[in-house]
Amino acid sequence: MSNFNESKSNLTQTLLVLDQDAPMKAFLFVTPCVIFLYVNGVMIFTLRKKTVFQETSRYILFGHMLWVDTLNLLMSVVLYICGVSRILITKNICLVLLIAATAFFQVSTLNLALMSLERYVAICIPLRHAEITNLERTHIAFGVVCMMGLIQSLSELIIFYSIDSTNTAMNLFCSRTTLFRLQIYKKLDIAFTCMFFVLVCSVIIFTYASIAAVAKTASSDKLSAKKANKTVLLHLIQLGLGASSILVGVIQEAIYVYDYMTSLNVMYFCFVVFIIFPKCLSPLIYGMRDQAFSSLFKYYFTFGKGKVKPVIIKQNV
Repeated sequence: MSNFNESKSNLTQTLLVLDQDAPMKAFLFVTPCVIFLYVNGVMIFTLRKKTVFQETSRYILFGHMLWVDTLNLLMSVVLYICGVSRILITKNICLVLLIAATAFFQVSTLNLALMSLERYVAICIPLRHAEITNLERTHIAFGVVCMMGLIQSLSELIIFYSIDSTNTAMNLFCSRTTLFRLQIYKKLDIAFTCMFFVLVCSVIIFTYASIAAVAKTASSDKLSAKKANKTVLLHLIQLGLGASSILVGVIQEAIYVYDYMTSLNVMYFCFVVFIIFPKCLSPLIYGMRDQAFSSLFKYYFTFGKGKVKPVIIKQNV
């Protein structure tokens, strides 16, 4: 099995070199990533410009999502450029990049559950919202999410240095396929990904149903409840796009034995559509839906042109 995986990985790299469309694909991949890295950077800058954004739980969690997705996107760009440029990376550096990317992906997924729970508290328990989602508890909750997101990465790190002897090369093309050759890595990835997605999906569905019930029964502030429900629904769509990335590996295995070049083209399409674009678009869509944040973001995005409306934040909006 190890020899098969090694020959399969080498063939993938050879085909990547022979792919005549690689420069165009690299341009189509890197360009939107750079644009959205700038967009995310402006959003982070905007959140830092107003104290109220740094003291409100939903903006704190939004900021965490921005940082995690931005770092994940940045690493994806670096790894992709190294791949198409046929750059060999030291094994230890590649390991750090891959386990960090895995951790960022898991934390980003779990953070969606936190953001949904914050909306649940704001709408369903409004009188205790300020107490439950205060600054300290919000940061503690995100810290717990980070620790949960590190479990898979730490497990892979321990396995790599304790029992994995399949990779003796000091420099290699950096990808999970070339570095993590044992089947236990794939089983761990599937187990943790499915577990976290089921957990987050359950939380989002619960919060969506709870907020929907409040929206139907509440005699006042129905607009806020409906808007919060749309926000939670957006989180569910984000989760669905993230879940679709699991199918990328399945699709690759299914078509690899049929046509290698078709496999590369399909993998490129799946990588861009299911992994990159969700990370690019989700923060933009989420940020632009918030009136208090979007007006200030547009001001900084256009280098100070236009008018800035006063920042008025309602906890249950």
